[in-house]
Amino acid sequence: MDSPSSVRVDAWIWAVRLTKTRSAGATACRAGHVRVNGDRAKPAQAVRIGDEVRLRVAGFDRVVEVRRLIAKRVGADVAAECLIDRSPPLPTPAERQVVAVRDRGAGRPTKRERRDIERLRGR
Repeated sequence: MDSPSSVRVDAWIWAVRLTKTRSAGATACRAGHVRVNGDRAKPAQAVRIGDEVRLRVAGFDRVVEVRRLIAKRVGADVAAECLIDRSPPLPTPAERQVVAVRDRGAGRPTKRERRDIERLRGR
């Protein structure tokens, strides 16, 4: 079976199961959540073997390298062979809880509280 020399990025991320539907992949591209080799990707942008694809999912980046090109959705074991996952590890639940939480109805933060929140966030 001949493999194509390039595939649309929205079709490829759907085929390797990074998005549930091809239209969700196209929507992610239009929203700027997909980057190919560091540049924002349009849905019809061509992907080639060796390209790095970054997909923003649920606030975290999925970084994969294209190992094989496929245009149609295949089984999970075959899809796993088409990419090399270089994603950084997800933060632990304890690391995610660094966000300052204010009581409901507490109103607008005072200047002192705002500075404490910014210090907590590392700004």
